[in-house]
Amino acid sequence: MKAEAGKVNALGGMPNVVVSVRDNEGNDNALVVGYCGHCSYDPPMLMVGIVPSRHSYHMIKENGCFVAHLLDASQTELYECCGSKSGKDGNKLKEYGVEMTDGKFVNAGVIDACPVAIECTVVDTIMTGSHEMFVGKIEYVHAEEGVIAENGRVDSSKFNLL
Repeated sequence: MKAEAGKVNALGGMPNVVVSVRDNEGNDNALVVGYCGHCSYDPPMLMVGIVPSRHSYHMIKENGCFVAHLLDASQTELYECCGSKSGKDGNKLKEYGVEMTDGKFVNAGVIDACPVAIECTVVDTIMTGSHEMFVGKIEYVHAEEGVIAENGRVDSSKFNLL
């Protein structure tokens, strides 16, 4: 199925993205971010915006890394769980049964079921009013077989991007 206009990219527009983070005690959390996109091609970097009042905010600040996940349309329940429940109120990842593995290059969990997961190390932040924008250098991209185009970019037309 071809992706709809406005959803096609390897984060060039505004996809529905779930970001996972880990605190210094090893606790994982994930949240939906309203702002995510490429901010540099050389070196490859992306930026995610997080409101300072969010539970995950202190986790990314203290650990300095995150993983941005692109979800398939069939993962609406995961997206809604990460976007409507706070990690302050309990372990929503455990409640939902989310299976995670450790990142290869960053100290954050990778949600196994997502077709694309992008490991990033925070290299800068910018306070833009309501959100702090975390600029992350892309360290590693996990992708299901067949979703990477010949040019090395994620081809979101090869899965049903949420």
